[in-house]
Amino acid sequence: MEMLHHRDCRNFAAVDVAKGICHRTKNMVPADGDRCEECVATPKCKGCRNFTADAKIVEMGVCEASTATPKFFAYPDMVALTCEMFREQ
Repeated sequence: MEMLHHRDCRNFAAVDVAKGICHRTKNMVPADGDRCEECVATPKCKGCRNFTADAKIVEMGVCEASTATPKFFAYPDMVALTCEMFREQ
């Protein structure tokens, strides 16, 4: 399993690319800092059964559930909180 960071938690609110606020503790935390024990993972494309990573383009992929032609482009860290096609792995 991939190591989760603060930026992967639903309680994290980004302030900028390097830091954010934890809604649970109300403290400023580093985005890349190790998650706490209270982490609630945010659904992201990288955790979806419908996501296929592109072998040629790093940090890019497609949503296999997309009915569009070509398939919908997605990146692994794209938040899928409101995606109706998200299927947890």
